[in-house]
Amino acid sequence: MAELPPPRPGWRQRLPLIVIAVVAVIGALTLRDYLSFEALRDNRAALLAFRDAHYLLTASAFIAAYIAIVAFSLPGATAATLTGGFLFGLFPGAFFNLTAATIGAVLIFLAVRAGFGRALSARIDAGEGRVKQITAAIRANEVPVLLSLRLMPVLPFFVMNVIPALIGVRLSVFAATTFFGIMPGGFIYTWVGAGLGEVFARDETPDMGIIFEPHILGPLLGLAALSLLPVVVRAYRSRKGVE
Repeated sequence: MAELPPPRPGWRQRLPLIVIAVVAVIGALTLRDYLSFEALRDNRAALLAFRDAHYLLTASAFIAAYIAIVAFSLPGATAATLTGGFLFGLFPGAFFNLTAATIGAVLIFLAVRAGFGRALSARIDAGEGRVKQITAAIRANEVPVLLSLRLMPVLPFFVMNVIPALIGVRLSVFAATTFFGIMPGGFIYTWVGAGLGEVFARDETPDMGIIFEPHILGPLLGLAALSLLPVVVRAYRSRKGVE
């Protein structure tokens, strides 16, 4: 008896994904000027004054805003990371940034998994090309592959939130590899944000290309390669077993 195809999700399951898509389009058209480095520079005094008067409220509002930026794929994620460092320092700013980015990514992950489910996963399995190769690699070695892709983001952040949801990666694995995988880059940009006071005083723009400096990019590449070591060892043992 032929296996029946998985049922297609209804509109209720796809509603969160539809909301994300609509808000993302609206945000891209209307919020770009408000979620930028220039907006942070122009409002820095008011933000610092509000933080000093209402620290917990500022921290809570910042985390909620950062989650929304990531969850709805709004422009301004880099500016938000800088803001976390500017307002709260390297710590707890880095913790706020990493936590909010991970929660936002998880929300996209859950929305995609609910909206497409097994039906699209089956279509990916039946297809060919680069996407199928990536999904096969992730399924065979979930943790090291996802961790390496987060450490060295060769794919856009949004895409890396979508693909694991489509191929059935466990939520706990997705959340953990996201949090720890974005940690090095998150610390670097939060550190840049923590030094924005001096940058503003000199009327300059922060160097966002710092992550590509050899003394920073080299260790990141090393971490990405190290995370893939279990994959290499497993492949070597498998090959020796065949021989």
